[in-house]
Amino acid sequence: MTIVRQNTLNTNVNSSVSPPENLAEKYIEAERMHDVLLLLQNLINSEEATVKLILGCLYDVGSVNLINQKLRSKPLNRVMKLIARMSKPVFKTLAFNWFKKNCPQLITSWLHTQVSFGNLPNTPQQVPIEVTELQPYSIPQTENLSQEIKNLRYQVRWLAGIAIIAIAVLGVAAIG
Repeated sequence: MTIVRQNTLNTNVNSSVSPPENLAEKYIEAERMHDVLLLLQNLINSEEATVKLILGCLYDVGSVNLINQKLRSKPLNRVMKLIARMSKPVFKTLAFNWFKKNCPQLITSWLHTQVSFGNLPNTPQQVPIEVTELQPYSIPQTENLSQEIKNLRYQVRWLAGIAIIAIAVLGVAAIG
């Protein structure tokens, strides 16, 4: 009887990089990505005004598009745009703090995935899905659901109007 030992250190014979060299490369890679993180943090700290201007521009565009998308009523739309303009300084302060805390790591991670050529994203496996046919609602149920939707829409409009009036009153009271 013959006992054969496997060499557990060199399991990948075809690879030109041995494990100790691979570990050294991984250490250097981690060190360099940490350097990128520190450089991004330094960039954000030294270019605070630029970052705040970028966040302000994004807020201007995003708030107007969101208000236009969500509010179709012209008077309500104008009031909300005015409120959005007044809240911009608060947003810039909060957004800059969030950006300073989170974005260097997020950007570093994203950049690391861009330069990690070996780890291509796996395509998700297709999972069979069982589809069942839906039974349509009966006519009385459809009418009942339609009436309920109309009532809910009316209530939403009413509550939105009350909220805007309350915000406007608080804004006037804060200014005055």
